Amino acid sequence: MNIKQAKEQIKNAMTAYFTKDERGNYIVPLHKQRPVFLMGPPGVGKTAIMEQVAGELGVGMLSYSMTHHTRQSALGLPYIEHKTYGGKEYAVSEYTMSEIIASIYDLMEETGVKEGILFLDEINCVSETLAPIMLQFLQYKVFGRHRVPDGWVVVTAGNPPEYNNSVREFDIVTWDRLKRIDVEPDFDVWKEYAYKTGVHPSVLTYLEIRKSDFYKIESTIDGKRFVTARGWDDLSQMIILYEKNGLTVDEDLVGQYLQDAKIAKSFAVYYDLFNKYRSDYQVEEILAGNVTDEIKDRAREAGFDERLSLIGLLLDAVTAEVKEVIEGKKVLEQLMQVLKQFRTQIGRGSESPVELLERLKDAEVQKLDKGRKAGSLSADGQARMETLLAILEEDIDRIASETDGMNAFGLLKMDFDSRVKQMKQAGTDKGILLQNLFIFSEEVFTNGHELLIIVTELTANYYTAKYISEYGCEKYFEHNKELLFYERQKKIMQELDGLEMDDWQDEE
Repeated sequence: MNIKQAKEQIKNAMTAYFTKDERGNYIVPLHKQRPVFLMGPPGVGKTAIMEQVAGELGVGMLSYSMTHHTRQSALGLPYIEHKTYGGKEYAVSEYTMSEIIASIYDLMEETGVKEGILFLDEINCVSETLAPIMLQFLQYKVFGRHRVPDGWVVVTAGNPPEYNNSVREFDIVTWDRLKRIDVEPDFDVWKEYAYKTGVHPSVLTYLEIRKSDFYKIESTIDGKRFVTARGWDDLSQMIILYEKNGLTVDEDLVGQYLQDAKIAKSFAVYYDLFNKYRSDYQVEEILAGNVTDEIKDRAREAGFDERLSLIGLLLDAVTAEVKEVIEGKKVLEQLMQVLKQFRTQIGRGSESPVELLERLKDAEVQKLDKGRKAGSLSADGQARMETLLAILEEDIDRIASETDGMNAFGLLKMDFDSRVKQMKQAGTDKGILLQNLFIFSEEVFTNGHELLIIVTELTANYYTAKYISEYGCEKYFEHNKELLFYERQKKIMQELDGLEMDDWQDEE
């Protein structure tokens, strides 16, 4: 299955394992929980989906590569304990707590998170001395005399033997205690992830043209040649940072991430062309509706690769704009929850309005800190929390001289309503960019293939799809008759309208 299907399978299994009965006990006890075993080629995204699952379920995550562990770090160190049996004293070997098990308890102590995922990568590549211990662990969730705490689910991963000479084959007894999920690379599924995480548009458009270069592992007389999803992702991040710092992206850099000389050269050449298109085509002017006839004529006469690159540039620019609205709205939702707490708790203690808001802000700081340590916050989630804290800091200054709680709340409400109004206007403004994207495309791409690509990409892209579902886009629906379910389903989350504070009631 592809990585998206695997993620859904894992998330469902975790949900089942975390389910409790009416007495608060886990319905599936730890010793009956089959560890998930993700089997797939290297760099396909196994670790990434586990981080996503932990974040979406709001649980902690600890990740270990088992090839980096020795028997001692996994099992613990031996020591001599003196015990009495039948009136005689004996020297007995005991073991200290495993480093891995101790790390779980450390995380629970630091963050207060009681449930989580213990992810053990390269589980089928452990050393000969560690292999028996790992097999015992997979069956009983025990290292030495110490077991995984209740509420922590074991997920493992490994590579098939054709990708790693160190792989150890499990016997039937071991496989019969595992929940095996086989994963294969899939560019179209990875592309959804790439849009959401902001993979560089040159990478996306290149792979759209040459999908066969997305994932490749070959053995040659000169050794292994390989390109993986992880390689493209890491290269994308480096390109973004190089561009930000004015550094040159060349074939030498590309070859450090794409371990196939032919593909590395091909992408490096394409990247130079992509930059030329970025310079020549005035993307901001196109989206503003001010495009010149010269640019239109060039787009009409361009070859398919150039047109695809232009589409990538336009979609990247639109995505960046609508992402601001989507993420900004989520921040306002979080802010509203904090201000509701402020309204509810006004006058209940001896705190001044400023002291109350500072305490509520400190609680959000703790959430951010715990989320980071527990691995349950995505990069975007952290960014939202940091933006929220910056707003709360401004709000603290705003009510610094106010001693009356309701007056302070009135000031906070006024600022909040202003932010909501600005966000609504921003949502409308971004819609104009989308409309102009379609108007330009209708004018220059008359055969319709490019418009189909645009509609498909807008649908696959998390941020543009979410924006359209909430704010609509006439041109999108006009060119997407088959996907009119967006209109039929349109309960179209009117959260912004619901972010008005006029009807707030005290929450006991």
